[in-house]
Amino acid sequence: MSEHLPILIVLCPLVGALVVPLVARVSLRASRALTVVATLSSLACALAALRMVLDGDDWHYHLGGWAPPWGIEYVVDPLGGGMAVVVALLAALVAIYAGPHLRVYTALRGAAFDSLFLLLTSGLLGITLTGDLFNLYVFLEISSLAAYALLASGGERAVVATFRYLLVGTIAATFYLLGLGYLYALTGTLNMADLAIRLATVPPGSAMTVGVVLIVVGLAVKMAVFPLHGWMPDAYTYAPPPVTMFIAAVMSKVSAYALIRVLFFVLPAGDAVDTARAVLSWVAVAGVLAGSILALAQTDVRRMLAYSSIGQMGYVVLGLSIGNAAALTGALLHVVGHAVAKGCLFGAIGSMPRQTVQAEIAGFAGAARRAPLTMAAFTVAALSLVGMPPTAGFFSKWYLLSGALDADVWVFAAVLMVSSLLSAVYFFRVLEQVYFTESPSPPDPGQASGMPPLSWRVVVPVLTLGAAVLLIGLFNGALVTSVIQPALPEF
Repeated sequence: MSEHLPILIVLCPLVGALVVPLVARVSLRASRALTVVATLSSLACALAALRMVLDGDDWHYHLGGWAPPWGIEYVVDPLGGGMAVVVALLAALVAIYAGPHLRVYTALRGAAFDSLFLLLTSGLLGITLTGDLFNLYVFLEISSLAAYALLASGGERAVVATFRYLLVGTIAATFYLLGLGYLYALTGTLNMADLAIRLATVPPGSAMTVGVVLIVVGLAVKMAVFPLHGWMPDAYTYAPPPVTMFIAAVMSKVSAYALIRVLFFVLPAGDAVDTARAVLSWVAVAGVLAGSILALAQTDVRRMLAYSSIGQMGYVVLGLSIGNAAALTGALLHVVGHAVAKGCLFGAIGSMPRQTVQAEIAGFAGAARRAPLTMAAFTVAALSLVGMPPTAGFFSKWYLLSGALDADVWVFAAVLMVSSLLSAVYFFRVLEQVYFTESPSPPDPGQASGMPPLSWRVVVPVLTLGAAVLLIGLFNGALVTSVIQPALPEF
């Protein structure tokens, strides 16, 4: 079966999504176990495939034996394989984390949740591995449809927020598909490698420009790049904790991966791409500052983290806009570090019984005494987003800062420094409550917002992600040398 690892990475959760509802009719416990097994199997396949690629050449898998450009191709290279490992790891941890949250669900609703979650995982993994731009669109829609359903399961407010996300997401997908149509009209192919070769011989023109603009805008909306971020804050605030933990951690990162893949591995260097990156650079500057400032204004920790994500994704866009080796290294390292840290933060919040549904900052008073391990992981992840050593966030920002200085764009370097200071302000407001404010009287269990009590299935995934934030920082040199640098385009 080792020769089929690329497709097994996607098939494990996809088959699980189909089988889980049937198993749940017999045993909900068995269907939950199957969900965890499916994600762990996908993770094992992703790790094995990435190791084989790092020891050899890129792995090209032809679906059904049909050779590209006519057939669909899956490609495992350091970039796609590394991103697949991140997605599968988060999926496995969230599958474990979700167990206590699903206790209040009926068997039918729990099975539907697990099935949609696995479908979402399969779609995101497909995006990271496909070598075909139209197949990327298909997986983009699969993951989006599953995400809409999961986000809407949080109640009435979640439904309204998800409807807004659905409208914006549909427009974004339409932009991407129209842009893809322009590129297909110019070249007659959809395979990424073949498209890159043919586009290199196409003279610059309006069709190329329009195609590039539509694809970049479509993926930027999926990333929630400022000012196209309006769907994110409410969606993250009102969704169930396991859903927010997973979607906030990986969904925008996979879209960022797709944008990096298209800009640096498919589209040829030229006026259209150079202009798109120049515009993105100033959009990123605005997003970094706006996200940080808006996060300062929030009293709901989940909304604060949502606006923080807008600023943090600005770092990634800034890195790919600068486009040199150091900046791209920082962007890719930040994708990994932010995914792990944001999953840890939302997981920690979702694990804590609270007095208010809105998770006000004041509700975290004395939380370190009630849940010391969970809050320790929360603190490490928060410090990573601030950029404190030796966490992952410090080293990704260091590479981004080096890239900005190498490119002699001092404005971008100044923005990175200012945003880190703003991040410190809004995170330390929460940490002050956690460690230095006396806890109020214990909340009435009936007012605990329906959240489950702390259990190992909730705590272990959060602690694992907190430890991962530190390990990525401490061993960033090995990660950069063995995975990220081989994933960079040739300069």
